[in-house]
Amino acid sequence: MLTTRYVTGAPNWLDLGTPDIEGASTFYGGLFGWQFQSGGPESRGYGFFQLDGRTAAGGMQTTPDQGSPSWTVYFQTSDADATAKAAERAHGTVLMQPMDVMDRGRVAVLADQAGVPFGIWQPAANKGLDVVQEQGSLCWLELYTPDLPAAAGFYHGVFGWETSAVTFAGGTYTTVHPQGTEADAMFGGIVPPEGDSTEARSRTWLPYFEVPDTDAAVSTAQNGGGTVHMPATDVEDVGRIAELADPYGACFAVIKSAPRQQQE
Repeated sequence: MLTTRYVTGAPNWLDLGTPDIEGASTFYGGLFGWQFQSGGPESRGYGFFQLDGRTAAGGMQTTPDQGSPSWTVYFQTSDADATAKAAERAHGTVLMQPMDVMDRGRVAVLADQAGVPFGIWQPAANKGLDVVQEQGSLCWLELYTPDLPAAAGFYHGVFGWETSAVTFAGGTYTTVHPQGTEADAMFGGIVPPEGDSTEARSRTWLPYFEVPDTDAAVSTAQNGGGTVHMPATDVEDVGRIAELADPYGACFAVIKSAPRQQQE
């Protein structure tokens, strides 16, 4: 499960690029109870979505030339430059070269062998998100990719990730966890897109946020101008999930985890 006791290869940051940060703040505020706090003049518009005073995500207003509205997940590294080179050796690409963010840390944006973007964060003053796994915060990730073995090999080569197979009614689900940890440290899954995949399921890292009521979250998202890509659906022993997009097109999922999952 996700934790704020970050280790190499674990997700430690998440941010939103949106054409309207005020509108996005209103949307996610109504959905998760977040409040947006500017990082100040030196942050160039970057800020933080706060949940009860704790940082649940970052965000900033972007322009069309900076890409489509989206969520980006970042994984911890002790050496951003070395990790960027490892990604290139594994047939990935560097979309944004490693750079220092004041005294906060060092960041880069990469893409895996299938072109799926993700970030890396080498922490300094900013160690990562303050809250995960709670209602209104990040609780899971899914990578949608056309070649599961190739993706698993790529991320193993870059971060040392290990995989586990979880059997459920209808098939097997491949989970990932940081190198040297037990399988219960899993933080995400790798799955191939389905034949009728929505935009949320097409070559992306999809963040899941915990909610107290999935159906209520879907209704709130729709009332706030969001779109439903997959309606609320029960997954046995996992929880009730839905795939959504905010009013600007950034895709994400919500889940009310099954009680057993929340206790692990």
